[in-house]
Formats: sequence, structure tokens, C-alpha cells
Amino acid sequence: MQESNEQVVAKAPERKLGTAAVLPAIAVLLLWCAFLLDQGLDLSLHRYGIFPRTLSGLVGIIASPFIHGDFEHVLNNSIPAFVLGWALMYFFPRLAGRVVIGSWLASGIWVWISARANYHIGASGVVYGLAAFLFTSGILRKQRMLMGLSLLVVFLYGSMLWGMFPLFPRISWESHFWGAAAGVAMAFLYRNVPSAVHDPREITWDDEEDEPPTGDEAAGEDDEQGARSWRSSNSWQRF
Repeated sequence: MQESNEQVVAKAPERKLGTAAVLPAIAVLLLWCAFLLDQGLDLSLHRYGIFPRTLSGLVGIIASPFIHGDFEHVLNNSIPAFVLGWALMYFFPRLAGRVVIGSWLASGIWVWISARANYHIGASGVVYGLAAFLFTSGILRKQRMLMGLSLLVVFLYGSMLWGMFPLFPRISWESHFWGAAAGVAMAFLYRNVPSAVHDPREITWDDEEDEPPTGDEAAGEDDEQGARSWRSSNSWQRF
């Protein structure tokens, strides 16, 4: 019975890690379907992007994340969207929907209000929101695993920082900036919501209440219990 329980505990994080990838994979698939339809049927979907301060541009607040200009554009958004979405679903399943929708709407609305008069398309506002949320949450919560996640985000996508500045005319830096701002704001707003994965518990040693035995007493105790050993609890906790 004990061995069976240990197997269940050991496999639980693996199942959770696998299922956390499902929704991000579906989202990326939708991005590619929209892109391939646009290219194959010459739909010129960029017309439904965000055009700031126009009534027709309001449609882009909802539609723009599904619209991409070329193969490189959709590929550059797909990979981080999947990786960051996977991490979000694994560590913060209770907040994932709110973070995605918050990044989506906040970046879109502020781009419509403040951005340059041009079509703004792509899922990069949401991507920047996810990256900023995960990084900031790892710092605020002071958990080793989440701080490690913050370092991983910086290692993989630290270069995204330059995308928030008006350095490249064809890049919607406004979407990047407002997406990141939304991610940071939500990390502070939800900082007290616990993550689904906790740090591994520290290894503890058996307390020695009595004086160490000597002579024959020590030998007898060793025969009965063996050398004093260390113990550790399960490495994962789930809500």
C-alpha cells in the first residue's frame, strides 16, 4: 500500500505538467490557423487590427492577437506564447485566465488610446503580459521555485526588454509596453493568491532528545534501528 501511494505522489506533478500545456497549445494552433487562412485566401486581416482613436479600430482590441503580418511574426509570438502560457498554467492555474484576458484587454485598450496612427497587430501584447507577470510574481512571492522561474524568463526572453522602446519603426512597442505594464500590475494585484506548486520542503534530521548511548547500549540500538538516518517529505504540494 505504501509503495502504491508513493507512485501516485511521484506521478502527480508529471500529469499536471502535461495537462498545463494543453490550452497554450490550442491557443497557438488558433494563431496559426488564422495566419494560414489569411495568407492562403488573401483576406488582408490586418484591416481588423487596432487603429488608434478610430471606431473601426476598436474591433482590433479583440481581434489583433490573432492577426500576424508574416511567417516570422507569427513564429516569434508562437514560441514564447506556448512556453510562457505553459508556465502560467502550471504555476498559477487559478489566475491564468485572468492574466491572459487582463493582458489582452489592457494592452489593446491603451494601444487604441495612445499609440501611433497605424495598424497594430499580433499577440505580442499578451506575450509581454505573461512574461512580466511571471517574472514579477517570482520576485514578490520569495519562493525558490518561482524565483528560478523569474531567472528562466530573463534567460529565455530577456531580450524582449528592448521591444518596449521605440527603436524599430515597424514594431508596435506600445503593445509591448502596455502588455508588460498590465502583467506587472496583475502580479502586484494577485500577489497573495498562492501558487499551485510550492518549494520542496527542507530536509530535516531526527531530533536527539536523549544523550547518545555508549558501549553495549549503542551497539544494541544500532542492531535494532540501524544508523540514524535523514528523512525528507514529498517534494511537491498541490492545491
